[in-house]
Amino acid sequence: MNPIQKINQIGVPVKDMKRAIAFYQSLHLPLLFSTDTMAFFDCNGTRLLLSLPENEAFTFPSSVVYFQVENIRKTYDDYQKVGISFIDEPHLVAKMGATETWMTFFNDTEGNTHAFMSEVESE
Repeated sequence: MNPIQKINQIGVPVKDMKRAIAFYQSLHLPLLFSTDTMAFFDCNGTRLLLSLPENEAFTFPSSVVYFQVENIRKTYDDYQKVGISFIDEPHLVAKMGATETWMTFFNDTEGNTHAFMSEVESE
């Protein structure tokens, strides 16, 4: 069996494509291309697919997408200033050896919950 190498694409259901495209562009993700029902963004080699659900079975919010950032406090401050709706403040979620994992969760315009995460060496 071949091991999974990386996440290639993450699909996120949306209700309003124009509104969702504007939101993900506000996160500075490059829009690769879009159609009436789909939009593809690049996140450092991983594709983020926004799509209008094909039927009611797919109209639920998505799984959490964890966006890696270098400085979680600066990211939180910068995006809070442009109106991103955060659920919490950056906080420590795990410490493994000398590495601390910090996260802050936020909502997109479609009701999906995502997170910014940062892994830093503890002092």
